[in-house]
Amino acid sequence: MSGQTLQAPRGTADLLGDRAKALAEVRELCAQILGQAGYEPIETPAFEATELFARGVGEATDIVQKEMYTFTDGSGRSLTLRPEGTAAVCRAYIEHGMHRRPAPVRLWYFGPFFRYERAQAGRYRQFWQVGVEAFGSPDPALDAELIVLLVRIARALGVERTELRLSSLGKPESRDRYRQALQAFLRSREDELAAEVRARIDQNPLRAFDSKDPGTQAVMAEAPLLLDFLDEEDLAHLEAVRELLGEAGIDHRLDPRLVRGLDYYTQTVFELVCPDLGAQSGVGGGGRYDRLVAQLGGPPTPAGGFAAGIERLLLAAGRFDGRFLDPAPDLYLLYTTTPASRDQRRRAFGILASLWEAGLAAQLEVTGRSLRRGLAQAAKVGARLAVLVGEEDRVALKDLGSGEQWTVPADRLVAVAKERLGGNGHPA
Repeated sequence: MSGQTLQAPRGTADLLGDRAKALAEVRELCAQILGQAGYEPIETPAFEATELFARGVGEATDIVQKEMYTFTDGSGRSLTLRPEGTAAVCRAYIEHGMHRRPAPVRLWYFGPFFRYERAQAGRYRQFWQVGVEAFGSPDPALDAELIVLLVRIARALGVERTELRLSSLGKPESRDRYRQALQAFLRSREDELAAEVRARIDQNPLRAFDSKDPGTQAVMAEAPLLLDFLDEEDLAHLEAVRELLGEAGIDHRLDPRLVRGLDYYTQTVFELVCPDLGAQSGVGGGGRYDRLVAQLGGPPTPAGGFAAGIERLLLAAGRFDGRFLDPAPDLYLLYTTTPASRDQRRRAFGILASLWEAGLAAQLEVTGRSLRRGLAQAAKVGARLAVLVGEEDRVALKDLGSGEQWTVPADRLVAVAKERLGGNGHPA
């Protein structure tokens, strides 16, 4: 209807002000931590062929069955907004022949993803993730490396209370044996299970461990455990990962009921949770997926990765409240007369550019405020110094805290401002 106010779709959120700045800072922090560990950035398209996720994520998963945003384009192709990052990065790994590069190939990404699920605190239908994928090594040290990096990112963001849960899904052969035993158990207790769990006993019985239904939870407390079906090689791999985490000082809890919601995992799986977030406590997780690249048409390639939800990390850190960044400028430029003359505006803009070039955070008054109102605005945005630009080549520098004011040659302003700010001010 014409004139009707438009709003963002339900389950999405605009990132404004401190939230947008927080997102940018998180990306920079991830780039630093992951770059230090040898990971290089990769960007994949926001939509892919639907078949990629059906084959890669698993047709029996909730993601494929219920949560994907799928559409048909003008050429009749079925496309899907990416619900997760691993399948897309594996597709790029195959398509660009990255298996010919020296192993391991370490990649990381940061961007928006899309799932149709119930919106709640820290969980949106368009959400942001940082993800890491590493290809070409079966070594348990790679698994431990991924876990340490996830923990480092959470700690760097200020997430103080976390718990690392660790398990193993074993190789497909071990999981097949377990799957048969679990299906037999579930059928023997079928009348006690939630309807949704009963409906997928054949397709995806492991998902019964994730059910929130009290009756199902009571049944699953007595269910056989996958760890009891692992062979010696799987158990040795898991024990090696645990040993390496101990060397890195990473506490963890072995959780035999940990089930990741994606079909491609093999052996190590892990999840980082923040108990302060309540029922939806997971902030990140991942594992090893040694069969996925081959499943998507590439060469047999051992691999592993993780993804972490940015909104949930920030929520766990208490940093969606404006305390994440200090966006206040070092200096606020004002005119001594209103309106400003052409020469004043030219001089002020040259000063602004020189302050930026010197790595100082600076803003110029551009709304026509009077000097009195401009000084009030400078204090409101948290500036430490005001620069008063008149008709001469000298400017007045005013300390907005003490009220002290002094006159400075314009070409000496940068040096004097840095001295008064106690160094270099804010980083450029």
